[in-house]
Amino acid sequence: MKEIRIAIAGVGNCASSLLQGIDYYRRHKQKKEQQVPGLMHYNLGGYLPGDIKVVAAFDIDTRKVGKPVHEAIFSEPNCTKKFHQVSAGNNVKVAMGTVLDGVAEHMTSYPENRRFVISKKKPVDVAAALKKSGADILVNYLPVGSARATEFYAEACLKSGVSLINCVPVFIVSNKTWAKRFQESGIPAIGDDIKSQIGATIIHRCLTKLFEDRGVAIDSTYQLNVGGNTDFMNMLNSSRLKMKKISKTEAVQSQMINPLHPDHIHIGPSDYIPWLNDNKVCFLRIEGRGFGNVPLHLELRLSVEDSPNSGGVVIDAVRCCKIARDRKIGGPLRSPSAYFMKHPLTQYPDETAKVMLEEFIKGIRES
Repeated sequence: MKEIRIAIAGVGNCASSLLQGIDYYRRHKQKKEQQVPGLMHYNLGGYLPGDIKVVAAFDIDTRKVGKPVHEAIFSEPNCTKKFHQVSAGNNVKVAMGTVLDGVAEHMTSYPENRRFVISKKKPVDVAAALKKSGADILVNYLPVGSARATEFYAEACLKSGVSLINCVPVFIVSNKTWAKRFQESGIPAIGDDIKSQIGATIIHRCLTKLFEDRGVAIDSTYQLNVGGNTDFMNMLNSSRLKMKKISKTEAVQSQMINPLHPDHIHIGPSDYIPWLNDNKVCFLRIEGRGFGNVPLHLELRLSVEDSPNSGGVVIDAVRCCKIARDRKIGGPLRSPSAYFMKHPLTQYPDETAKVMLEEFIKGIRES
């Protein structure tokens, strides 16, 4: 099989975990029949995690721009866990991206080891750089609230013929206008807003479905998340959270037969706690009524390293996107998006989306 050539927009904690994971699984090869810890699929349609190769990367931080990617992923303000030493590879250097709304103003007031420090270098022509690199897919890891910047990179994908995997809560692949443009251009895309492997939203979805399947009436629920990475710092600006809250809330509401009134569901980041670094802590509560209308309350605390928690999902999304390119399938990939993303074009229960995904991988289902 050919290698999968990817570009990355935003060389932050998630990019760091992804690149560490690709190299980790490349070096730790497994027998086909073995279950591989941390992956939903070791062999996906003939592609292994180690077949993924970074050929271009874009960032705006002076401590990353101009550096080889394998060094930049460990540069400040990145603070995720270093679980693997990435080999030098082909020495691809991080190019200066276009800032637009990619940086929140309040982040300039924090200590330098925590905040973004914008490079003074001239932004590159992203579409031209993508084309020159030979990238198949762009993985978008820009900060939450980067609506204009995400649209800019989506436009660059359309100009260069590169697929988009949109991991952030800006509605591109799930937006009918953008979806139509990718469809008409024959470019496959997956989005929007990546689910974690075992994260707050996927657990909330499963518990919500469990309550209803077991006959418990849900009256109210909340999900509060705290963390110490730049994503949580960025989200202190509430104006950047609109799509994030919509995405996470719809992901949970979509599993209910009778969605809750907005006053009875609250999902979103709660606060930034610097010493947590990339650790995210979720506090989840569901209040309901069981047999005889007797109250039933559930409380859960989840603690995860935030960025590695989505790495295995992105590795699968990348390989699904490459399969679509191999098969000449264009437009939003509904099955992978439904399983991997919080805000796909169409929401499905997770068990249904999983069946759809497996059918897509086998070639039974087109998209």
